[in-house]
Amino acid sequence: MDKSSVKVNIYGSEYVIKGDDNADHIRAIADYVDQKMKEINKSGAIKSPLKVAILAALNITDEFFKTSADQTKTIETMENKAQKMLDMLTQAPLPETLDLTPEANEQSAAEEINLFSQK
Repeated sequence: MDKSSVKVNIYGSEYVIKGDDNADHIRAIADYVDQKMKEINKSGAIKSPLKVAILAALNITDEFFKTSADQTKTIETMENKAQKMLDMLTQAPLPETLDLTPEANEQSAAEEINLFSQK
């Protein structure tokens, strides 16, 4: 896959970013980082761009960890629900009148054909 090369502006500095993703995706990531850095230093109290970048990285990583944990919890919940449904289906008693022998299936098919031909 060809690497995309995209010029982006993050916190007042221009960077050329190369990546496997398309240019729009790379720009969206850069815009998100820029937004986070500006949020952190709204007041302008932090003079070092490096400190702002580190705080932004910590905030973004915190968001990632929380989202990842939520996703894991959701997957576990869905797996548990699916397992409960599967258990219910496999433990449900079959009707006593259900005959699964090949002869019964042939007879049932013949009866269905007769029903359709009578209409």
